[in-house]
Amino acid sequence: MKKIITLILLLSPIAVHSSQLQFEFKNPSFSGVGTGSHYLTIENQEHSRKKSIEDALEAARKAAEREADNTTLAKFIRNLESRIYAQLSKQLVDNMFSNEDAVTFGSFTLEGSVVSYQVMTNDNNEEYIEMRIIDTEGTETIIEIPIGTGNFGSPDTSDTDAGI
Repeated sequence: MKKIITLILLLSPIAVHSSQLQFEFKNPSFSGVGTGSHYLTIENQEHSRKKSIEDALEAARKAAEREADNTTLAKFIRNLESRIYAQLSKQLVDNMFSNEDAVTFGSFTLEGSVVSYQVMTNDNNEEYIEMRIIDTEGTETIIEIPIGTGNFGSPDTSDTDAGI
């Protein structure tokens, strides 16, 4: 009897539950799920990579420029140029403000810009030097320099000690 019961149990339909197996790609390029964000991520990575390469190239270019500007020859040329310009400006100031044989007008060209000056008198009969600088593009700058005003380096005899 045991054998019969076992045989009936084995042959009787057993309720089995299962589901169908489905294959899905995990890569969004194949499945289409999340494709937009996947493409944006790839685009951002490519952009970041290109940007870092461009930044590295720019930094290398600037480093090369700084290195070229800091050579001994470049420093010597800058120093010499500075001293020449200082000497020119000293001679110009000496000519304009000299108490003996002061020059009342003049002009010169410096790297394409024309610099001219002349002693003028305003409505109050005060003298001043009008300096005009016209650059290579035609832009004009006018500087008015007063002459004989101020009391630089000379003792003031009109005021007293003022309690000091």
